[in-house]
Amino acid sequence: MARYVLSARIREVMGKEAAKKLRREHLIPANFYGPDSAPLMLTILHSDMQKIMKQAAGKNTIFDLEIETENGNDTKIVILKELQADPIKDTYLHADFLEISMNKEITVNVPIHLLNVPVGVTDGGILQQIRREILISCMPDKLVDFLELDVSELEIGATLSIGDIELPEGLKSAQEEKLPIASVLIPKIVEEEEEEEEEEEAAEGEDVVAQEDETPEA
Repeated sequence: MARYVLSARIREVMGKEAAKKLRREHLIPANFYGPDSAPLMLTILHSDMQKIMKQAAGKNTIFDLEIETENGNDTKIVILKELQADPIKDTYLHADFLEISMNKEITVNVPIHLLNVPVGVTDGGILQQIRREILISCMPDKLVDFLELDVSELEIGATLSIGDIELPEGLKSAQEEKLPIASVLIPKIVEEEEEEEEEEEAAEGEDVVAQEDETPEA
């Protein structure tokens, strides 16, 4: 996985108004923390972050975070734990960085991409993706942006579980092997589930009407 260099400065102020002012200046409020370091409040340039995120293929991005201090730059190896975005303005609002060691395992959620059309779907079944990411433990240099799983051999009624997949070298699942990732449902089962949902919604509606009828007049 690629590592990106990102510059940051220490910020002294906190709070909603201070954060709004920083964003107007095209800066992103950020936090840095780790098991062996004191937490820091930072700011990063929005343009720098935007440029990197356009290049990064996944959310588990690793950075060399160059923090500007009075004694020069202090570089920390970090992973992006959270990046809050404004969906309307297409801007970033806040970032959290966790310090990691390249010599210690990390545990993160890795996105799952399903590949190909299951044979069960060709036979009339319906593919259901139950999990869109799985929890993985690995050394930082083995981390992948996502996992691609071939589901072409899934037949109607079959399920692909975590224990069924062959993970890349250096990766291991941090979840139970029996947990399902995807399955091909029998159409009849899907129809029955939809009918049950419609019946439940109708029953709820009848209860509301009954309650209104029983309400005494003022």
